[in-house]
Amino acid sequence: MKKQKWIALLLAGGKGTRLNLLTKTLVKPAVPFGGKYRIIDFALSNCRNSGIETVGILTQYRPYELHAHLGRCNDGNYYNRYGGLTILPPYQRSDSGVEWYEGTAHAVFQNIEFIEQYNPENVLVVSGDQIYKMDYSIMLKQHLETNADCTIAVVEVPWADANRFGLMRMDPKTYRITSFEEKPKNPTSNLASMGIYIFKWPILREYLLREELKEFSNRDFGKDIIPSMLCDGLQLYAYYFNNYWKDVGTIHSYWEANLDLLTSEKNIFLQDPEWRIHTAHYDEPPLYFDTQAKMYQSIVSDGCEIYGTIEHSVLFSGVKVGKGARIKNSFILPQTIIGENVWIENAVVGSQTQIMDGVIIVSKNADAHLMVVGHNEMIDPELQEFPLTNKVVSVVS
Repeated sequence: MKKQKWIALLLAGGKGTRLNLLTKTLVKPAVPFGGKYRIIDFALSNCRNSGIETVGILTQYRPYELHAHLGRCNDGNYYNRYGGLTILPPYQRSDSGVEWYEGTAHAVFQNIEFIEQYNPENVLVVSGDQIYKMDYSIMLKQHLETNADCTIAVVEVPWADANRFGLMRMDPKTYRITSFEEKPKNPTSNLASMGIYIFKWPILREYLLREELKEFSNRDFGKDIIPSMLCDGLQLYAYYFNNYWKDVGTIHSYWEANLDLLTSEKNIFLQDPEWRIHTAHYDEPPLYFDTQAKMYQSIVSDGCEIYGTIEHSVLFSGVKVGKGARIKNSFILPQTIIGENVWIENAVVGSQTQIMDGVIIVSKNADAHLMVVGHNEMIDPELQEFPLTNKVVSVVS
């Protein structure tokens, strides 16, 4: 097979437990975002727009809906003309059964055979659960110019959130990384890894094989591979990114990222409109907006029927909102039916859920907590004991 300059491996198998009820039955990269997209569409579109011909997508947790979405994305598009999209789930490598991915590095290790058939000079490893636009080819250019063994995309994060990330220090003149800590309890830096790496393939292969021989290992890039490379004196460089980026790892960050779409300054789709975010096409009828309906600063997708009031909210495809209903500061995922005289505020409501007439799902302080309703649920007034005791409605601090 033709030798390729680089290929991409997209990690899309995480459970995303901090997204609460939204990932109880759905892997995080498949969670809907922005009215018509899935979270994974951003990393996948970045690969496509950056000219990467071959992308392997590593899946594991509840992959069914994600696989269906990827199948629609790959139907007759750009990737079929090149190396294509390849879904890489865990598989049985011996008589001992299926070997599940035990960490980010272990997931890549299990797919060494896939990588080597393309004989790449470099391998891009990206996470499939972030909202951003990035030209990876510019990062590759820096990687080659510095002759880096590994280049890590970095971004400054608020100090309050720093302990959620791998943090590093670098030489401010050369950008060479001098130290790295994975999710420290007491951060001394707010320069965070975006979970986007470019490795020289021969070097990455050596470290993956070496990690598998260790008796105790997390088999993880941030906890094992990166610290080992630094300890051995390899050349690791930071690629500084200062545009919009959101790690939607918590329900609050997911809610905020959707909310950002409602102001033109933060709306990622209005930034660099030539860098399109591609997604699968779903046939939906046009939006229906009734004469008594009202809408203020919101995004409402195709297939919706609106009879109530929508304020500062995002409604995904196929949502129906009954007469007298009021939706404010909330995100309603696809195919959900909201009855008459319902009041929803500061909430995230899962897909294919039914909210019966008269239900109230309200948080008065979104900074303190949000209301979350899972997928495929029915919320009936007779069952209302929330916010704390109802099994399908939860408060997220």
